[in-house]
Amino acid sequence: MVEQYSSYTVIDDVKINGKLTLGEDVADLGGTILAYVAWKATAAKQKLEPIDELTPDQRFFVGMAQWACSNTRPEALRLRALTDPHSPARYRVNGVVANMPEFAQAFSCKPGQPMVREKICKVW
Repeated sequence: MVEQYSSYTVIDDVKINGKLTLGEDVADLGGTILAYVAWKATAAKQKLEPIDELTPDQRFFVGMAQWACSNTRPEALRLRALTDPHSPARYRVNGVVANMPEFAQAFSCKPGQPMVREKICKVW
């Protein structure tokens, strides 16, 4: 995960410090995996249909991503990349779901596309 997150460019030539953000990045991935497993267990007892052209799995991931909507000034992004143990909001979502084959399946992502990692990171 350190390698993955350290490859993300925050702004200009400033990249995430994957060693600094590792604990939170692992927590984000682990929490999302647990939430997905719990949601699937609950959803298995229901007959969920697409809504607004989104499948139930797609809605899970869209809902997960909405918590991280943000608009941060470039100066703040630059400073936080050096000091904040949390990755920028964009990567707290994209970095997580890129490690979840369930996301790629839900959105029909193909190998080689930006949200499909060749080597996914697993926490369990």
